[in-house]
Amino acid sequence: MPRVLVVKTSSLGDVIHTLPALTDAAEALPGIRFDWVVEQSFAEVPGWHPAVDRVIPVAVRRWRKHPLRAWRSGEWRAFKRQISEYSYDAVIDAQGLLKSAWLTRYAKGPRFGLDNTSAREPLASRFYDHPITVAKGQPAVERTRQLFAAALGYSLGDSKGRYSLGFNTGRQHTVVLLHGTTWASKHWPESSWQQLAQLLGDAGYRPLLPWGNDVERQRAERIAKASGAEVLPRLSLTELAQLLSRSVGCVAVDTGLGHLAAAVDTPTIALFGPTNAALTGFYGRNQRYLQSGYHCSPCMARECRYKLEPGASPPCFDELAPQKVFDALALLLIEAGTGGDVSS
Repeated sequence: MPRVLVVKTSSLGDVIHTLPALTDAAEALPGIRFDWVVEQSFAEVPGWHPAVDRVIPVAVRRWRKHPLRAWRSGEWRAFKRQISEYSYDAVIDAQGLLKSAWLTRYAKGPRFGLDNTSAREPLASRFYDHPITVAKGQPAVERTRQLFAAALGYSLGDSKGRYSLGFNTGRQHTVVLLHGTTWASKHWPESSWQQLAQLLGDAGYRPLLPWGNDVERQRAERIAKASGAEVLPRLSLTELAQLLSRSVGCVAVDTGLGHLAAAVDTPTIALFGPTNAALTGFYGRNQRYLQSGYHCSPCMARECRYKLEPGASPPCFDELAPQKVFDALALLLIEAGTGGDVSS
């Protein structure tokens, strides 16, 4: 039975993008099993896949800030013990960064990863026994699928990647609004979220507002107060995945949680202003994006080049009006067969 170690530590979207490669491998190589090295904050995700046996959590971000503390606490020794416990048929660095390549040094087995023309950090390729060329300019899911296929020796054909998570348990009349994101430039205006929530409520849907930190909670409360939407308690990633899988639809800005919605097959409208949906759009069934046509979009900048009033959103989101988003969601739900007629 082949046993493979995957190193893909972060971010949430990148971890989720790796799941279809495991589905491919499990179908091509019956009986294959995976262990997975991942950041503690995302450690729930790999365990959702039926081909994963063991999750090995790391805290590279924290360890780099406080290396002495990591050594004294025993966390680093515990990690090295876990990663070296088995001899693997393959060790695959699916990240292509120096930090992930360095971690593969402690594993037993032939190391595979992207070569110096393919990796985000070319020096990472020097850590691998078998560097592999994978063309850039493709969706991250497809690049990872190709890396695994080359490393493990099977053909992908023309099939589309599948997550194989099995969360779906029946849809409820709820729409999840994923309003939180890390870049200031990727935020859709609060007033737009309020208007969209009102449109959904008028159409008979329960708009739900999750949050992950105090800033997002406060924003959710403001949106709810103006629209009648429902602010959720703080949820774990597994609880949020279950919620999304039971909802008829989702609207999201460019955020890791949007990739989670795609992974559990929730029909989603994604809003892209400064970032490029062709490269980082949500991968899966019934995923649609609205890309701003503003003259400087996508600029890929964390901060908007224009001087904005406090709390204002970039002008590239002006054309993504709430009614336009609502209409796009209405059409998607009809096509997906999850939500019926939500037109207003």
